[in-house]
Amino acid sequence: MDEIYQEYAQTVYKYLLSKTHNEDLAEELTQETFLQAIRGIDRFDGKCKLSTWLCAIAKNLFLTYLRKRHVHEDVDEMELPVASAEENALENLGKLELFQMLHNLEEPYREVTYLRVFGGLSFQEIGQILGKTENWARVTYYRGKEKIRKELDEK
Repeated sequence: MDEIYQEYAQTVYKYLLSKTHNEDLAEELTQETFLQAIRGIDRFDGKCKLSTWLCAIAKNLFLTYLRKRHVHEDVDEMELPVASAEENALENLGKLELFQMLHNLEEPYREVTYLRVFGGLSFQEIGQILGKTENWARVTYYRGKEKIRKELDEK
């Protein structure tokens, strides 16, 4: 299990950070993810990648956290990490408008964009988490950005 933790802990942490926007919470949920994985290893059937299974556990733990805590963060208090110049343009929109536009994206564009922009994940990591290829992640991210640009042009 130590080898599995060493190999996948960073991926799970980045995934959770993209969801929580909180380093401490992401770290706590990462630890809980691996605890749950140890307890439920007999349920891993090998039909998906181990990273996909771990991120599914992480996602369920985060959703449970939200239900238990009724979390409603104030958008103004959220920090938006900017990974590159292309995300800088999104930052200039204003946080509320940005979140509304991202929220209105259909899946899988929304999740890929969250993982890339807020999680700082590489396209390879995004592909691993979602059980797709690196190229699929790149194309999906690009198409999501284009949908946002098109919406901006219409305003």
